Amino acid sequence: MLDINFIRENRDLVEGAIKNKGCKVDLDEVLKLDEGRRELRQKIDILRQERNEIAGKMKGGKPEQELVDRGKQIKVELMGMEEDLAGVERDYLKLLKLVPNVPWKDVPVGLSEDENVVTEVVGKPVQFEFEPKNHYEIGVERGWIDKERAAKVAGARFAYVKGEMVKLQMAVMNFVINVLTDEGVLREIAEKFGIEVQAKPFVPVLPPYMIRTELYDAMDRLEPREDRYKIEGEELWLQGSAEHVLGSMHADEIFAEGDLPLRYLGYATSFRQEAGTYGKDMEGIIRMHQFDKLEMESFTTADKSFDEHLFFVAIQRWLVEKLELPYRVLQKCTFDIGKPNARGIDIEVWLPGQGKYRETHTADYMTDYQARRLNTRVRRGEGMEFVHTNDATAFALGRTMIAIIENYQTAEGQVRVPEVLKQYLGGKEVL
Repeated sequence: MLDINFIRENRDLVEGAIKNKGCKVDLDEVLKLDEGRRELRQKIDILRQERNEIAGKMKGGKPEQELVDRGKQIKVELMGMEEDLAGVERDYLKLLKLVPNVPWKDVPVGLSEDENVVTEVVGKPVQFEFEPKNHYEIGVERGWIDKERAAKVAGARFAYVKGEMVKLQMAVMNFVINVLTDEGVLREIAEKFGIEVQAKPFVPVLPPYMIRTELYDAMDRLEPREDRYKIEGEELWLQGSAEHVLGSMHADEIFAEGDLPLRYLGYATSFRQEAGTYGKDMEGIIRMHQFDKLEMESFTTADKSFDEHLFFVAIQRWLVEKLELPYRVLQKCTFDIGKPNARGIDIEVWLPGQGKYRETHTADYMTDYQARRLNTRVRRGEGMEFVHTNDATAFALGRTMIAIIENYQTAEGQVRVPEVLKQYLGGKEVL
């Protein structure tokens, strides 16, 4: 959520954000409600002050009837005004929550994902001496993926993942955890990409898989609700990604400045309805209702947050490069970064079985947009500020296994093990 003072002082900038993100909110109405609530608050404060003065005069002895009558009148007026204020505040907050975050200065303006900009291409697609298969063909042949039995048990867009594919996922997980908890490796990544950040290790976290409505909404990740799974009869939802339950864990808390940056690496099995995607990516495990992810989340001071965002992207690139997968970097346009984001970067890995790049990572720079509603702050000197948050994919494990299977496949239908993962698979060369 944006600071209302910022909106008042930067109206043109905010209106541009509303337009370029394709959001629907009447900024005139927001400011009108803001003015109305401030006027009501002022009147209420004046009446409360008068009530306190009357109370002081009525101490000791018999009070004048005029003071008694005025006191009763103030009580009635205050009740009415406070009720009016509650209604105005409710309408005001509802609209204020619709105002999007302002895009960072280098975000390209665009009204569809087609206007995202490829900023870099790294590595060349593998040239096979045979017709490459997609991951699903290989997975079914090797007995690694069983969607038919999963459909019998849970319905469409679920799968049993089995055998050596499970070992491969665990190897990727161990690889990532070792990297992100190693201060020396993080320093190496920062130096390689020329980013000045503290190489403070990530704290591994196994978070809850459910989140309360209030905090999901405060994270501004609850919408679109039709894409979320709600627990019937309770104000609880299955989270759609680990950062939803990592970013909200410090709601209503105050950090000491020395505690920051605080970085988490969360693993979660996540759930999405995939509303509106019927018929898309039905083959294989690309677009599932249930999927596993390793997600990065951090809390920083405002002056360090953009470098933290760049650092998260650098980590993503380093991990993909260690797997020797061809990829490209996309800077997302205003439409595609999403309402709460100030900036967004995607990494897309080449999938030879599909003959195209597909998204495997995203990095979201949130500034203080989430922290303001979560009321997560940091004490700096004599004052306090809202923290800034960043989140980014370390690995979406399903899509990472897809990328490895398709890029490392052999003519015999086997899968070579990336060099960096061999130590986690007992030195195995081929799956």
